[in-house]
This record gives sequence, structure tokens and C-alpha cells, in this order.
Amino acid sequence: MELFIIFIDIFCLVFVWAILLRAILSWFPIRPDNPLLIVLHRITEPILAPLRHVIPRIGMLDITPIVAILLLWLTRYLVHTFLS
Repeated sequence: MELFIIFIDIFCLVFVWAILLRAILSWFPIRPDNPLLIVLHRITEPILAPLRHVIPRIGMLDITPIVAILLLWLTRYLVHTFLS
């Protein structure tokens, strides 16, 4: 069980950092064919795309990265709470 908790912990942290990096890089004029952006998009889009269908934009602001990070932290918390 301990290995599963560590796996979920690392999984969530990697996704949180990838989403944060993608969000920060979106503020800069970087070419969309940049290899780093392509990798970040492929990693994070499976989490962000379903949320975009549920969560509307607030004007020009896309809050799905914030919601995704909160859900990942909630997942970490629940795994630690119920499986520790």
C-alpha cells in the first residue's frame, strides 16, 4: 500500500508542476511548435480537456488549470487520509 501512496504522490506532483509550467509559459510569446510546449500539451491535455467541457471561461481567463491543480491536491490528500 505504501508504494501505491508514493506513486499517487509523485503522479500528482508531476502533473501539478506540468500544469503550472504550461500556464506560466502561456504568458510568453513562444512558438507553438516548441518541443517543450508540445510535451507539456501532451502531458496535461488529458486532464485539462475534460475540465474545459465542464468549467466555463471567465471572460478571457481559463481557470481549468487552477481547478485541475486543486483536484490533484485533493486526490493526494484523500489518498494520504484514507490509505495511510
